Amino acid sequence: MPTVTGRSSSTKVIERVIEKNVSMAIFCTASHWNTEAILLAAKKLCDKYQIESVPIAIAMTFNYPYMPQAQRVMYSRNPKLGFQSIMDHIHLLCDHADSPYRNIAVLPHLDHADPERDAWALTEGTKYLSSVMFDAQRYTSGQNIALTREYVQNHGKDIMVEGILEELAVADKHESSHNASTDSYPERAAAYVKATGIDFLVADLGTEQQASSSGGVHYMNERAQGLTAALGKKMLVLHGTSSLNNDQMQSLSGDGVVRVNMWTKIAREAGRYAAGNLFKRAEALFSNDFESVESNRYLMDSIEKASDMMLEILEILNYANFARA
Repeated sequence: MPTVTGRSSSTKVIERVIEKNVSMAIFCTASHWNTEAILLAAKKLCDKYQIESVPIAIAMTFNYPYMPQAQRVMYSRNPKLGFQSIMDHIHLLCDHADSPYRNIAVLPHLDHADPERDAWALTEGTKYLSSVMFDAQRYTSGQNIALTREYVQNHGKDIMVEGILEELAVADKHESSHNASTDSYPERAAAYVKATGIDFLVADLGTEQQASSSGGVHYMNERAQGLTAALGKKMLVLHGTSSLNNDQMQSLSGDGVVRVNMWTKIAREAGRYAAGNLFKRAEALFSNDFESVESNRYLMDSIEKASDMMLEILEILNYANFARA
């Protein structure tokens, strides 16, 4: 089916996600193989549960200093080429009559978009998108509100907008405080949402972005529930999901988390699995066997492992609910 872009179509998808008590997966990509792995996971889920179609967001950062995914797509590190290459690839895989993934509804998402560094992606790039995360966390609170509100006013009629109230922790980079009063945080968040007009709030729920391991943080489910109550609707987005183990992810949709962002754990584990298989082929590789030497086998192993991991995550996020009338 055609990729889902624009505000009207995206809103309808989100309404269905909430109705089904699902947290929509936002799987990031920095390569064409990772993009296909995301679609393969969704197809596996549809085949397993006999579902006609499921929605999934495929996301990219642009020039995000901690992980510029659009740059990583290309050897040249050109973010515009990387971004457009992935968007065209998504369009081909979802919309072409011969594609095995044409039943997957993909909502392209721009992640961690800075008002200055990522101006092109936030403006001209929106024609490719369903949503953006307008990331003004490095500014003062007043500037954050003013910049986010201005962006929503200028572009919110065309796409859905995520906003972020406070700085999130990034592993080995900086730490945000998770000690903010649970009494005041929901009220401040509600005021931020009202002042900016955003569709989704990226909330600090105790997770750590780009974490090297899972289960080492405390997911703040009570804060999520308090935020949802204060906001009066489900609109939370969770970043740093790689820092959670599967058990910690079980309650997300019930806590009001509508969208769940993940990449680091999947990319790391898929690479480790493919590397392990590469070592197993060492004898054939050094005997100059083409299929062992050529990088295609490594990429196929990565796709298979990543898609299996993402299938498990989709099930944890209640995607099987789409099979129910």
